[in-house]
Amino acid sequence: MRFDFDWVDAFTDRPFGGNGCAVVHGGAVLSDDICMAYVRETSLVECTFTGPSDVADLTVKYYLASREIPFAGHPTIATVAALRHRGLIGDGPLRLETGAGIVAVDVAGDLITMTQVAPTFGAEIAPQLVAAIGGIAPEEIVSPPQIVSTGLPFCITVLRDRDTIDRLRFDPSALAAYARALGHEGTDVMEPYWITLEGATAAGDTYARLLMAPPSPPEDPFTGSATGAAASYLWARGLLNGPSYVAEQGHGMGRPGQAQVNVLGPRDAITGVQVAGQGCVIMSGDVFLSAEGEGP
Repeated sequence: MRFDFDWVDAFTDRPFGGNGCAVVHGGAVLSDDICMAYVRETSLVECTFTGPSDVADLTVKYYLASREIPFAGHPTIATVAALRHRGLIGDGPLRLETGAGIVAVDVAGDLITMTQVAPTFGAEIAPQLVAAIGGIAPEEIVSPPQIVSTGLPFCITVLRDRDTIDRLRFDPSALAAYARALGHEGTDVMEPYWITLEGATAAGDTYARLLMAPPSPPEDPFTGSATGAAASYLWARGLLNGPSYVAEQGHGMGRPGQAQVNVLGPRDAITGVQVAGQGCVIMSGDVFLSAEGEGP
């Protein structure tokens, strides 16, 4: 079967910045195995596959190389940018059906704003367990690491300065020990999202990194879902002076990305998080994949 696809760099206004995502239009009919194989073929962190919805304007399915996930931030921006690029949507509101529920999106020219769901605050994790994953000392973590989700869970880990975040070195055995301590067999869930209250540039207020285990690439250039979770954590714990700020990620990889973030609601009753950015389409074409039950 032939599907249209767009390759979009999200959270950037220029090619080769931010985080790439291949959007397969109409691909929600494909099997899990085909979708995961397609992600591996692209060497991207995630890809999306769209389809019709009975409860929203569109269904979006999100895949890593290893599994389907309920929601992801930069692929949401990428998907909406691809729809706009093809003239399928214009400015205004849009509702996406995802595995994490209905995600509200607003399009205003090149700026795409998604409202992530209200955060779920999970367990606090021992700093020693988390620090080992990045090869740093526990005292370089300045606030208790905690599992937080606005659609996809991460261990939000605040580091003391930019130098610390630049020195992170991924230890796969430490990540495996962390996963076992959390009761998970795999190592591609609830990874530490390392963040510091210093921007990568003068325009930024925070800078973050996400190191990943195979079969994903070793580092995620920009993590929109974790940005929402981190914003909830920082606002709830009084680490932000105000609910709006500029988040940066990817600069150390040569793929700078930026998001405008706004936490909704008071610190003790957050109702959602708006994460906004741009998307740059760098490639469009046809992809030939087999729907479930069909031959090549």
